[in-house]
Amino acid sequence: MLLLDTVGRRTGERRTATLLYATDGDRFVVVGSRYGGPVNPGWYHNLLAQPEAEIQVGRRRIPVRAHVAEGEERTTLWELADRVNKGQYTVYQARTERRIPVVVLEPR
Repeated sequence: MLLLDTVGRRTGERRTATLLYATDGDRFVVVGSRYGGPVNPGWYHNLLAQPEAEIQVGRRRIPVRAHVAEGEERTTLWELADRVNKGQYTVYQARTERRIPVVVLEPR
């Protein structure tokens, strides 16, 4: 688990989300599954509005910049994250019509 600190796009206040993650080299990969719910999670929208954020992994705090994975990158990282989460993201995707986003958090 990692802690993702974002800035609320409407409030400007700091928000913290606890997320499962996978690693790809020095990058962290998170998935906006929301358990297969009909809308993307708030943290995803916050990152779209302000991609600079901070994560905490263990005791390490790391400034990151987020981008939404697309195309081949998304396919590869989806498979990685789904494997780490023991196939649950595939289950969540089957519950919703939206395309669940894969977000890459790169250290700044």
